[in-house]
Amino acid sequence: MYQIFQISGDVFRALGLKMKILITVIFSGLLILSVVLLSFSNNFNDQLIDASIKGSPESETPRDKLIGGLLTTDFNERSCVSRYHQSLLYRKPSPYKPSEYLVSKLRSYEKLHKRCGPGTRAYKKATRNLSHDDGNYASKSVGECRYIVWVAVYGLGNRILTLASVFLYALLTERVVLVDQSKDISDLFCEPFPGTSWLLPVDFPLMKQIDGYNKEYSRCYGTMLNNHAINSTSVPRHLYLHIIHDSRDEDKMFFCQKDQALIDKVPWLIVKANVYFVPSLWLNPTFQTELMKLFPQKEAVFHHLARYLYHPTNQVWGMVTRYYNAHLARADERLGIQIRVFSDQAGYFQHVMDQILSCTQREKLLPEVVSQEESKVNISQSQKLKAVLVTSLYPEYSDRLKNMFWERPSSTGEIIEVYQPSGERVQQTDKKLHDQKALAEMYLLSLTDKIVTSARSTFGYVAHSLGGLKPWLLYQPKEAKAPDPPCIRSTSIDPCHLTPPSHGCDAEWGTDSGKVVPFVRHCEDRENDGLKLFDEL
Repeated sequence: MYQIFQISGDVFRALGLKMKILITVIFSGLLILSVVLLSFSNNFNDQLIDASIKGSPESETPRDKLIGGLLTTDFNERSCVSRYHQSLLYRKPSPYKPSEYLVSKLRSYEKLHKRCGPGTRAYKKATRNLSHDDGNYASKSVGECRYIVWVAVYGLGNRILTLASVFLYALLTERVVLVDQSKDISDLFCEPFPGTSWLLPVDFPLMKQIDGYNKEYSRCYGTMLNNHAINSTSVPRHLYLHIIHDSRDEDKMFFCQKDQALIDKVPWLIVKANVYFVPSLWLNPTFQTELMKLFPQKEAVFHHLARYLYHPTNQVWGMVTRYYNAHLARADERLGIQIRVFSDQAGYFQHVMDQILSCTQREKLLPEVVSQEESKVNISQSQKLKAVLVTSLYPEYSDRLKNMFWERPSSTGEIIEVYQPSGERVQQTDKKLHDQKALAEMYLLSLTDKIVTSARSTFGYVAHSLGGLKPWLLYQPKEAKAPDPPCIRSTSIDPCHLTPPSHGCDAEWGTDSGKVVPFVRHCEDRENDGLKLFDEL
């Protein structure tokens, strides 16, 4: 390139002064341009990530990649791209801001985990002799650290909700949370705590037994209560907490203030849970005081915890960004529809399809279709594009919507495009790629502007709460009929604790748990059952 513009000394001297200056300016400009192009080439990959939404006006606005201080800067960005770039894909910043107290509490927890986590002297001391059961353990020194171990059970939505619940409990009680890695957790999420690991070491002394723990286990808290085998002077080395849909009343005493005073003395807690039990923690007066400081916006508990804890691996995040940019980014509006059918018979049901159409059209989320003659659209005018993202095990629902809006124009003149990333027909929990696709779809749903989800679906709960979206909840059909009304708009973004305590504690026994405090009420999709956090009274 240089030789093309090289001029011999004789020719250059023969030129006039103005021509000399012009040639010098051109040559200097070309050199500067080549340096700029080289710099642009070196930074091109960073530019691609930072400009996640092409053409979006929000992409011109600097975003808070630390999400109001929820996240720390102590991680390498390239090792987990989603950690600092998730917020760049949201249509607008979340209206829910983390409190300064929550941010401070998270920084303190990170120091605790680093001091007590796997591989530390404190962890080794705490696990020493853990597998032995020689009576009272309260008087034995196990060091400064206490732990709670989360065991992965049931589907991905359940796991995401319960792990957040366990982490919040760890924050409240100054325990270190360790995560069962026998399933595919490390294929889904990056490590959330800097300079340490949240993964339970595979040589954990109780590792071979914990899969078999159930409510009949002798160290299950509910069973020990029934057998009068635990008191302040007889504290076991570890306790198993059974927070499953079939928990007994005794198991649910875990949420009571008096019981927590006893449980607090046990150095190791092992938890199996398949329900989001955060709302029930607010019923404990001791926890409630701290929770009010942590979460002034009560309904945003999971929203904040999920954005702090869950950072999809680069492989999963690649699925999210590729699909979003290919199908959703250019739309004027995005609607998410999550369909979960609870039925012994799997497949497509016409009454479910009727319910979806009834809800989305009644609530003006989707337009009706009309004949070509009735269409009042001026094809010369720019038409609004609405992208509909459907997630379901069955592709027939999205196929029906797609064909409907392809065959006939919409009554509003909008162009409706329908997409469904996968339709695998059978839930395949613990299959790596299946779970990765499921996680990617939860995140894609959370990036929509409005969302419709199925009652009782933990998949749907994760998606709308992660995105800070108040969903339209589809009522669960009965007797193969579409409910009327088909859905209800929630006034809270928080998930539902599906099987909470139905009782109070001690003197309050028999109290309706949905009427203990005004901001913990029954879930809209559960017919006076379940518990959920609300800000609007």
